[in-house]
Amino acid sequence: MSLGVVLNGVTGRMGYRQHLVRSVLAIREQGGVALPGGERVALEPILVGRNPAKLKEIADRHGIDRWTTDLDTALSEDSASVYFDAQITSAREKAVRAALAAGKHVYAEKPVAESVPDALALARLAEDAGVRHGVVHDKLFLPGLRKLRRLVDSGFFGRILSVRGEFGYWVFEGDHQSAQRPSWNYRAEDGGGIVLDMFCHWNYVLENLFGRVRAVTAKAVTHIPERWDEHGERYAATADDAAYGIFELDGDVIAQINSSWAVRVNRDELVEFQVDGTEGSAVAGLRGCRVQHRSMTPKPVWNPDLPATEAFRAQWAEVPDNAEFGNGFQAQWEEFLRDVLAGRPHRYDFFAGARGLRLAEAGLESSRSGRRVELPAPLPPES
Repeated sequence: MSLGVVLNGVTGRMGYRQHLVRSVLAIREQGGVALPGGERVALEPILVGRNPAKLKEIADRHGIDRWTTDLDTALSEDSASVYFDAQITSAREKAVRAALAAGKHVYAEKPVAESVPDALALARLAEDAGVRHGVVHDKLFLPGLRKLRRLVDSGFFGRILSVRGEFGYWVFEGDHQSAQRPSWNYRAEDGGGIVLDMFCHWNYVLENLFGRVRAVTAKAVTHIPERWDEHGERYAATADDAAYGIFELDGDVIAQINSSWAVRVNRDELVEFQVDGTEGSAVAGLRGCRVQHRSMTPKPVWNPDLPATEAFRAQWAEVPDNAEFGNGFQAQWEEFLRDVLAGRPHRYDFFAGARGLRLAEAGLESSRSGRRVELPAPLPPES
């Protein structure tokens, strides 16, 4: 048995590396998606994009027979029942609508649309069409956050008090060294901006691990006002490249998360979350997770007149893997495809994507107004 998958946007960095190579092709190489009964379903990718030369080069490199620059042609393939979108944000909604009209199950990068009403409209279209729909929630599948989930579920923290997150790295301006991210990320008119990008992530991380976000206070800034694009041309960076947020969650949990593409890394991983509770604390990154239980918590004393002699990091214990952790993107791809084949809803659906977008919009509103912004009543299917 085989399943055709239309992939749009695989000439971009994320679409190519994480979704095509490390997910769809990795699943194909392992013999397909493993089903509970032991059967495997092979994947047959169809590539779609705007640049025929790039598409052909990728297809030839990986032995993919089918590619096209015409989305309607790809969507007309009866053998392809799944559509995936990793295009720039501004192009996504139109393509997703076309895929839904063609009766395809849809899996998409986030944000799924450019506004909450548009995202909700897509969710309702997908529900009316009776197809499976999902939005990438990759960070929940990373080893570090899976270990953190294990700690939450076991009651390790007692009553959770706070969450503090640090994310980011220095993205070169593109003049002396080439930038590690595409230039559209720094143009608001093209759907760029760190709030739109990362607050969607933070919403699903907070929502699924600690509780629904009820209010946000944020400040979004553009630290680097001028950058150079892929062709060496100078351009004005009109999108925010850093955001500093305070999120109020269910249960009176307070989360603070800094996101920046203008920060130099002085931590073990590019993103880290510290969770503090009455019974213990943890620091989780992409892969690792360290803990300190209440019974093992030292009693430091503040004395600015003497140098600190305690090795604070050495006082934490590493959480063991206790399982094999694969690529997080691939893990969610497999879950989504199993849901498609089983005919059941995907837990991280377009409604979840709309909630992430709602937090991004609230964060931008808070930054503009200088005020705390309460989020409205839960979006379906929350209750």
